[in-house]
Amino acid sequence: MKKLLMKIAATGMVIALGLGGCGAPGYEEVKTLTYDEATAELASKLKKVDVLQIEAPLDIYDSDVATKTLADINTFPLTVKGDGEINIEIAAATELSSEAPDDLINVWAKQFNQSGSEVNGRSVSVTIRQITSGEVLTYMTEGDYQPDVYIPSSYAWGEMSKAKGVGVTKIADRIAGNTAGILMEKQTHADFVKKYKEVAVDKVLEASLAGDLTFAYTNPYTSSTGLNILASMLHSFDADNPLSDEAAQKLLDYQKQSPPVAYTTAVLRNQAAKGIIKAMVMEEQAYHNAPELKDYVYTPAGIRHDHPVYTFDYVAPERQEVAQAFVEYCLSDEAQAIANEKGFNLHDEYKEQSAGLDGAGYLAAQKIWKANKDGGKPIIAVFVADVSGSMDGEPLNALKESLLSSASYISSDHYIGLVSYSDDVSIHLGLEQFDETQRAYFSGAVKSLTANGGTATYDAVLVALNMLQQKAQEVPDAKLMLFVLSDGEQNMGYSLGRITDVVSGMKVPTYAIGYNMSDTKELQRLSELNEAALINADTDDIVNQLRNLFNAQL
Repeated sequence: MKKLLMKIAATGMVIALGLGGCGAPGYEEVKTLTYDEATAELASKLKKVDVLQIEAPLDIYDSDVATKTLADINTFPLTVKGDGEINIEIAAATELSSEAPDDLINVWAKQFNQSGSEVNGRSVSVTIRQITSGEVLTYMTEGDYQPDVYIPSSYAWGEMSKAKGVGVTKIADRIAGNTAGILMEKQTHADFVKKYKEVAVDKVLEASLAGDLTFAYTNPYTSSTGLNILASMLHSFDADNPLSDEAAQKLLDYQKQSPPVAYTTAVLRNQAAKGIIKAMVMEEQAYHNAPELKDYVYTPAGIRHDHPVYTFDYVAPERQEVAQAFVEYCLSDEAQAIANEKGFNLHDEYKEQSAGLDGAGYLAAQKIWKANKDGGKPIIAVFVADVSGSMDGEPLNALKESLLSSASYISSDHYIGLVSYSDDVSIHLGLEQFDETQRAYFSGAVKSLTANGGTATYDAVLVALNMLQQKAQEVPDAKLMLFVLSDGEQNMGYSLGRITDVVSGMKVPTYAIGYNMSDTKELQRLSELNEAALINADTDDIVNQLRNLFNAQL
C-alpha cells in the first residue's frame, strides 16, 4: 500500500458546539482560548507533526458483520449466584443490582437464598444479573437471552417487550417505589418558579426554548429516566398525539439548542457537581444517595419507576413459583425496610403523569428521538485509533470488531473519518458523508489496521481536530466530535498538557474509550475538557459500549 508522507497545516475557522472546559484536581487550569486563538495554536503545533496518508481499501459492506452488535450476555455480571435445586435468573435494573447503596436486590437475593425456601420439597434460590432495563429488551429481541424474571425500572419496558412479541406476564406492579424527575440547582429552581410558577416538563421546555434554562437528559434507548422524560416531552408538544408530526417537529426545534444527550446519568451528575448543568433528569433514589447534589431540588415527573416484576411464557410453572416466592419475600415488611434505607419508597403520594403511550408508542418515541436528536444538524466525527505495539492481539481485534459492528448505528447523514497512530499519525479515511461507499471504505480501513510502535496519542488528536476544522468550513452548523480509542498513556509526541488549550478552545466533545487500562486519568481528563465521557471498557463489552454510545451520539 502506497504511503505518502505529508505535513498537515491548519487553515480556516472552526465551527463547533459544546460546553467549555474547566480545571480538575492534579492539573493546571486550562488556558482559555477563543476559536481563532485555538485554531492558530493548532496550526503552530501541527508544524511538528508528520502524517501518513494511507489509501483505504474498498471493502464490500458485510451486512452480517454490521448487524452483529451484541457482546456475550456474560459481559453483564452476575452479582449474586444462587445454588438451590431450582435456581432462577433475574435480570435486574442497575439501580437495584450494582454496588451499595444501589444493591437492594442483591441484599434481598442473598437473604432469600439463605432463608431455606422450598418449592415442591426442593430448595430454591435466585441469581441476579446486573443489566440496564433497555439492554434486557435488546438482548431478548435481538439475541438469545432468556432470563426467568425481568425487573426493569418502569413498566414502559414491559409494555415494549409485549410490543416486540415477547410473551410477558406481570407478577408484581411494584417491589421498590421510585420516581424519575427534574433536578434543579437551588437558585435556578427559585428563579424558575418565580417566572414559570411550577416545575413541570412543559414549563421546562418553555424555559429552554426561551433561552432561560439548559436542560439535560439521558439516552432513551438505555436509560429509563431518559425514556420517561422523552415521552413526557412529546406529550407536552402534542397532548392529543405525542407521536404526531407536530410533536416531532417541536422536538427537532428543541434539540437544535439543547445540549447533546448524556451517555450516562453519571455524566450528568459530574456536570452538576461542577456547576455546569443547572437542570437535568434524575431518579429520586439516585439523587437521595448523591450528597454532592445537596444543593439541588428534585421534582418528580412522568410515570413512576416502581420496578414491576415480569416472568415469561417460556418459564416452567415450577420456576414461576420460585419467582412468586421471591416477590413475596421482597414485599415483606423486613425487605421493604431495607428498601427505605437505600432511598426507595420516598414519594409514594406521587400520582404519575402518563404520556398515554403503549409499548408500540414508546418504541415509536425512541425512533422519533433518534431521527431528531441532532436538531437537524449533521455530525462530523473522527475516530482516532491507537495501533501502538501494546494494542497487538486481542485489544486491536476488539477495537476492529466493535467499530465494524457498531457502525450500523451511525446515520448516513453524518461525516465520518478514521485516523490511527503509533510512532506517527496516519489518516486512513478522510471526512465524507457516511453513505454505503464511505461505509465500505471505513470497513476496509478498520480491517487493515495493524499494531506496532509507540503511542503518540495527542499528535493524533491534533490531526483529527484539523480534519474537523477543515470539514466544518464545507458543512456549516455541524456538530463536531472526536472518539479516541486507546489502551495506554501517551509516550511520544505532544503531552496532554500541551494540547488541552487547543481542545478546550475548539470546544469539540472528545469521547475516550480505554481498553483494559489500569490508569485512565489522562483519558478522563481529555474527555472532561468539553463534557464528553470516558468509557473504561474491557475487550468483551466494548461492542455494547460503543453501540450505546453511537446510538446516543451518532
